[in-house]
Amino acid sequence: MKKDALLSVKGLSTSFNTHDGVVRAIDGVDFEVFPGETLGLVGESGCGKSVTSLSVLRLLNPAMTRIQGQVMFDGNNLLDLSPDQMRMIRGGTISMIFQEPMTSLNPILTVGEQISESLRLHENLDRRAAREKAVQMLEMVQIPSPGVRVDQYPHKLSGGMRQRVMIAMALCCSPRLIFADEPTTALDVTIQAQILKLLNRLKKGSATSIVLITHDLGVVAQMASRVVVMYAGRIVEEAPVVPLFHDARHPYTRGLLNSVPVLNDESRNRLSEIPGIVPNLLRMPGGCSFHPRCPRAEDICRKESPSMTAFGDNRRVACWLADSKI
Repeated sequence: MKKDALLSVKGLSTSFNTHDGVVRAIDGVDFEVFPGETLGLVGESGCGKSVTSLSVLRLLNPAMTRIQGQVMFDGNNLLDLSPDQMRMIRGGTISMIFQEPMTSLNPILTVGEQISESLRLHENLDRRAAREKAVQMLEMVQIPSPGVRVDQYPHKLSGGMRQRVMIAMALCCSPRLIFADEPTTALDVTIQAQILKLLNRLKKGSATSIVLITHDLGVVAQMASRVVVMYAGRIVEEAPVVPLFHDARHPYTRGLLNSVPVLNDESRNRLSEIPGIVPNLLRMPGGCSFHPRCPRAEDICRKESPSMTAFGDNRRVACWLADSKI
């Protein structure tokens, strides 16, 4: 029996008002997140992954953006809630680990004060109790000497420690859903492995769901159970992680997989690459947005945009040529 979705996103579209015109950064995105799962949201930089999460949490400037669609969570459409109602959800039942902790943490507040802020707002703790809980959270994310670190400022911590502080802030109110935006970016390989191991350990101890936003398919293979692939503001493929890695149907997904380095593979003299760049959202190509970069593009790809088609076991793909492999 299929579980009910914790988060259901339908027809999500986000447009930005710019000096050059209206830019549609997200165009009709649909996906679901189920209780306790880790969903990987992948694609190149500029494909719309981070904007999707910021749109769901309504963290974009309303004076500059227009968000449409439906984002259902706990029986409510988050896009219909008031700013005060959203403020009680953000950091409480839904949290976010931002991409760059040094720019996301407040440089003039200690890490303890920043963790305590959420605890005082969402759990009504007094200052002392919030500080004690902050120390416990720092200990839980394996920061050494948490009683000392709690009173330090972000610049006193290493990059790995700052990322752990971000995780502590996201988890302190026991959220049901976490958006993790490139949680291992700019960290060395050893620290990356520690952060991923930490996230896995913390997730197994609760029913928290994670939307893992990344361009690193190695991280997806290690963490996610299901994958959504985005390109130019749209979803082009969705599948469980194992079938996706073994039988990707969209040429863009195959290009991403082929570009992953493989150790001890003597048949590959150099890394594969996807030719070209992500299209300018103000001048999108006609038909399928990927066709200028696609090695298999045909006339229909240049003329008509493919719709999302369901097939197999919980799989979807938007490609005119996918039927040739079904």
